[in-house]
Amino acid sequence: MNTINVTSPRRMARATRRLTGAIVATALGMAAATSPSAAIAQERSTPAATGIRYKSVAVDGITIFYREAGDPAKPTILLLHGFPASSHEFRTLMPLLSARFHLVAPDYPGFGFSDAPSEARFAPTFANLTTVMDGFVRAVGLTRFTIYMQDFGGPVGFRLAVAHPDMVDGLIIQNANAYEVSVAADVLKDMRTRAAGPLNAKASAALEGMLSLEGTKFQYLTGVRDPANVDPTSYRLDSFVQALPQQHRIQRALIVDYYDNVRQYPAWHAYLKARQPKTLILWGKNDPIFLPAGADAYRADLPKAEVHLLNTGHFALEEDAEVAAKHILRTFGE
Repeated sequence: MNTINVTSPRRMARATRRLTGAIVATALGMAAATSPSAAIAQERSTPAATGIRYKSVAVDGITIFYREAGDPAKPTILLLHGFPASSHEFRTLMPLLSARFHLVAPDYPGFGFSDAPSEARFAPTFANLTTVMDGFVRAVGLTRFTIYMQDFGGPVGFRLAVAHPDMVDGLIIQNANAYEVSVAADVLKDMRTRAAGPLNAKASAALEGMLSLEGTKFQYLTGVRDPANVDPTSYRLDSFVQALPQQHRIQRALIVDYYDNVRQYPAWHAYLKARQPKTLILWGKNDPIFLPAGADAYRADLPKAEVHLLNTGHFALEEDAEVAAKHILRTFGE
């Protein structure tokens, strides 16, 4: 891979888009590509992506890329992706819902096709990530929406909901934690270790393992019914993007900051108990990191929540987008 010397956030964003376009082309066995337009063209050429539009908007000087589908006059679903993914995670689900909903799926700073701003412009914490996403919601004119949250989308979505409860019509929760019981014991221990910092050599090496291609493949492929069901573009695109210096720095810092979300759990529980939003829980039950106990845990605060355990892994939409769409349409599509 060529070394890219980039000194400004905007030049880094352009370099990221060029490189991620090439990555998608490689993963699909194409001869060559030099911009994200290659990835977008590939998605547009497939029936599953019909109707998705690819846009960007500036939020406090940070360019946020997002996918949009459906009629803005219809109920909106804000789709918040996980780690180390991007809005690419929702490429199959969005066309299945676009006839009934307005769908908006942003890439966080340092993920996908969005800018990877410098430390001076964006200190990578979940609080700051939520501030950017709050600005994004306002920049694209959303005033009421249901939140689809997966993995990292959980902390962002819950923080938004707590800050703006009147904007949230409902929740779709997919392998996104709000209870300690849902986190594997060794993972929770590692979270606490990283939060206490500074990291020793062993902890730092383990963290780098999470940011490696093998770590990403582990998240995508563990617990799936058949690895052949998972498009390799997903984990290869994620891995190549997070290997870029600025993206790597941001994603590493967010992993270190993750335990701050655990500290927010009581506030999230209070929100759920007080507001009782309509909630659909879809959970890949074979997820080795975010355990299926996390799905049932929501019933303590949301006794009317609808819970479905799916026979797949952490990124459940890779195998079960159609199943998820049917549940969403039935629960929120009336």
